[in-house]
Order: sequence, then C-alpha cells, then structure tokens
Amino acid sequence: MNKIIEEVTNKIIKRSQKSRKIYLSRINEAKKNSVNRATLDCANLAHAIAPMTNEEKAYLSDMKSFNMGIVTAYNDMLSAHEPYAAYPDILKKELLKHSSTAQVAGGVPAMCDGVTQGQAGMELSLFSRDNIAMGTAIALSHNTYDGAFYLGICDKIVPGLMIGALSFGHLPAIFVPSGPMPSGISNKEKAKVRQEFAQNKIDEKALFEVEKASYHSCGTCTFFGTANSNQMLLEMMGLQLPNGSFVNANTPLRYALTKKSAQTLINLCEKKISISDIVNEKTFVNAIIGLMATGGSTNHTIHLIAMAKAAGIVLTWEDFDDISKVTPLLCKMYPNGSADVNHFRDAGGMSVVIAQLLDLDLVHNDVQTVVGYGLDNFIKEPVLQDDELIFNDGEKSSKNIEVISSAKTPFSKEGGLKLLVGNLGKSVIKTSALKEEYLYIKAPAVVFNSQEELQKEFVKGKLEKDFIAVIRYQGPKANGMPELHKLMPPLGALQDKGFKVAIITDGRMSGASGKVASAIHLYPEAIEGGLIAKIENGDMIEMDVKNGTIKLLIDKEVLEKREVKQINLEKNRHGFGRELFSSIRENVSSSETGATIFKLVGEENL
Repeated sequence: MNKIIEEVTNKIIKRSQKSRKIYLSRINEAKKNSVNRATLDCANLAHAIAPMTNEEKAYLSDMKSFNMGIVTAYNDMLSAHEPYAAYPDILKKELLKHSSTAQVAGGVPAMCDGVTQGQAGMELSLFSRDNIAMGTAIALSHNTYDGAFYLGICDKIVPGLMIGALSFGHLPAIFVPSGPMPSGISNKEKAKVRQEFAQNKIDEKALFEVEKASYHSCGTCTFFGTANSNQMLLEMMGLQLPNGSFVNANTPLRYALTKKSAQTLINLCEKKISISDIVNEKTFVNAIIGLMATGGSTNHTIHLIAMAKAAGIVLTWEDFDDISKVTPLLCKMYPNGSADVNHFRDAGGMSVVIAQLLDLDLVHNDVQTVVGYGLDNFIKEPVLQDDELIFNDGEKSSKNIEVISSAKTPFSKEGGLKLLVGNLGKSVIKTSALKEEYLYIKAPAVVFNSQEELQKEFVKGKLEKDFIAVIRYQGPKANGMPELHKLMPPLGALQDKGFKVAIITDGRMSGASGKVASAIHLYPEAIEGGLIAKIENGDMIEMDVKNGTIKLLIDKEVLEKREVKQINLEKNRHGFGRELFSSIRENVSSSETGATIFKLVGEENL
C-alpha cells in the first residue's frame, strides 16, 4: 500500500475512533431484528400491505421473503431522473421472480442545478442535500424493509441519499443509476458559444439552439461535473454495479443492469451484508482517490465530509490535499478536456481507472462491495450475450489515451484538487483544468458581493485588466452557498484575451468549472467575519497554487484598523421558498466541515 495513503487512512481511523464506535454500536443494535416488519403490530402491518396484490401480501405476511424499500428521486423535469419513472415496476417484477417484494418507500426532491444556475432557486440547492437525507429517513421509518434501493444521480441527491442510507446502516443497500444521455454537441463548442454570448457576439436565440443541442434527451448531462462524479464515487465505494454507471439511459443494457440490481440486493440480504458493512474509512479514502484521479467535482470536498459524518467518520480538507499529492490525474473529461463520459466509457471507463490505481497500490482492495469482497471485482465490463447480462473481465489499460491515461504516463503527477492556505483562511481549488501559466497570479482585487455585479462590470468593459475577482457573502450562512457558474464565461473570455484573472470566493463553483483559477469554499466566510470581508478594491492578493498558498498582501496593522464590510442580505432571505430555510442558514456548519446541519454521529456524547 502506498505509504501516504496508508498514513492518511490511519489518521482518519484514529481521528474517528470514538464517533465510529458509537455509530457501529447503534447499527449493530438495529441489526438484531432480522425481518423488520415482524416487529410491527397487526394493524401496523395491515396498513403497510393494504395496497399490495394478493401474491405480494402473501410474501409480506410470511416473514420469510424479503421486502425492499425504494427511495426514488424521480421527476420528469430533470433529464437524469426522468428514466426512473419505470424503475419501480422493473425492480418489483424482478423481485417477484425470486419470491420477494418491493414498495416505493418515498420520493425525495431532486432539483437541477443546470436549471437554477444564476437564479434565486440555486440558493436552495446545497440545503436540498440535507432535506433529501431527512426525506430518505422518513421514507424508511416505516420499518417494513429488509433492504433498500436508492434511485438518484445528480448533484446533491446522491450525497443526500447516502446520508439517509447511512442513518439506516443496518439495511443492505444498492444505488441504481439511470445512465447518461448520448453525446450531443461537443463541450468545447458549447463553452466557445457561451463565451461569445457573454461578449455579445451572438444573440440569445443562437445560444439557446446550442444549449438544446447539448442537453437534448433523457439521461445525465455528459460532462464530468458533480452528477457524474457522484456515479464515479459510488463505484469507487462499491455501492453500484461494476462499470455500469455510464451505460446510456433507456438501452437494453441499462434495463438489464437495473434488473441485476434487484438480484444483487437479494443476495446482499441473504448474506446479511448491510451498507454499514461496506462503507468505512477505507471506502471513503478510495472515494477521495477516485475524485483526484478523475479530476472530479470540487463539490465533493464538501459532500464527502458530510456523508462521512453520517457514518461516524471525520474527514478533513488536509486529507484531500495529502491524497491529491500522491494520486496521478488519469482522466481528461470536460471541463478538464474535450471528451465526455460516453468517450470515457468507450475508453474503458471505471474498469481502467480502478485497475490502474490498484497497480499503483493507491486504493484499498480489502473492502466489501455489493458484488463481493475486493475492489478488483469492479474491473469488469457488463455486456448482453443472448439477451443475458454477463460481466466479462474489464479493460485494464485505456483504449483512448487522450481520455484515460496510464499510471506510467498520467496527465499530471498530482490529483485534480488542491488545498490553499494563508491569512485569508482555507480554500480549495480545482487544478485539473488549469494550464501551467495560471497556477500563479499576483494581482489587485476587484471586489463584488454577487456574480451579477461582476457581469454588469464586464458588460461595461471595466474589467479589461489583470485582477483577482473577490466574490463574497456567498457562503452557506450568507445565502446557502450557491454555485457561481455565471462567472466562468466572462472571466474565461478575459483570460482568452491574455489578461491574468482568478477568483476568490466563499461560495461554490459548478462541477463543470475549472478553466479559470478559482479559490472556492473559502473559510471563514464573510458573514462570519472572515478576512475576505475586509478586502478592498486594489488590495494585492497572491495565489500560488503549486505551493498551496493564498495571501492578502496587506500589513496586519492596516487590516486590524479596517472594519468588516457588512451587506444587507435581506433579498436572499425570502422568495422562491428561501424563507423556509432560515433555520438551516442559522445552523449550517462551515464548508470545511461539510456545510451541513447534521452533527457528527455521537457528537453529543463526545
């Protein structure tokens, strides 16, 4: 095992010892009831089985068969989740063949960040994760289930489902993807047209036609943003079928994989392998390694920390940074390159990534998964042979080295994310899409309190210069920490003109961002008195990505005399349901600790 990976893993285990012990003790107590519905009173059980068929009622009554809960994030306005409309019937029919049943335990909200980017609704996006976790708990609280299917793909949905699933850690579980849409217009062309629109070179109608050609059918968006990073992580954690995440939606192979998920969950129930037997400290280390090796979404420096908390595991940004330093960047998908996830799968997909990481002794192979013991079970390729699903040995080396490289010739010796530390606080930055010349910048600050303010100045032509854009009051306590994806087209256009530009913010960036150096998730945030709230226009800032530093170059004595620049955030407190989330804004933790309202398991006892 790589020495650094082993050291980081041991640090996490030691750091989490008390909370992990409490979590496992609670889960083991919950495992004592082998058939959960057997603990229900007659009236309780009658209510639970009332709408079922006579065949299903017979299975549910005999206490010998398995009954699975389906927690679904289906809606038909989110392309990645629309295919889930058919999944409950597919799963139920397959289970009945094996004398088992399933019920839709509940639905959870699934908002699309692509729809809400730059809109008021984006301020609910991050908070929806914890809402989904609570919805998952409510769905499973009926206690009539022996196992659970989790149907979710996109940004906050999978982390929310995971947090909820871990709170029911005594149940066997499997995550079931819907797959990406086929490739549309190239990501490179899409980015080019967006920048042209930001510069008023094309009109809105022309932009809309390009966007429609990109997002054109059912299935996950094809760029490697947070949604597809979720799917990669689930395979790295052994919670989804091998190399099945990126099989296109609504295809025969996708249908066969969905049926196989039902068979797999039955097998987990028979062997009494619950999600708590799969997810542990090593599993989360493998997830972080996968994130670094693929150049995945920065959002997971928040989500993985929140997810781990639910299992009594404490992750830190330092863990991410230490792992990144020894993990090679193996993949180039948009925004790191021009390829999309369909090209990634054609090149061998997760089978190649996992094989390469195992060859480097970087990932833990001694882990339980939904298909057996050992992560090497995921070096597989699902195929249909005479209408039957089989898993052949998967590719171990790339079929397209421009999309997936090798351990010997990686795109970078270090992973796709890095920690920045300095007098401004702590921040993370996505490095996988940055050119060498953008890894260092020393420039004056131009301060904004919203991305809309920057866009207005850009349109006026006042940003034709070298500068670091400081966008503050965008943290979780301020306005829910929205993604600031609207910053990319104007700043990308300025960068293309030869200006040196960068971003510092206590907000988030989309998983599709990365072309402009962006120090994000800055903690402490402005509303809590972080130093970012004292920055003034013209202040010199140094961002040194290679050395992991971010500094405001102003004398300490001068800064001490400055007052924090408070702003009125009342407009972010109401409208589009934002008033309903006031208690979350007041109680949410910092970005460094997962930006969550949930405490570490057992924290009240520590």
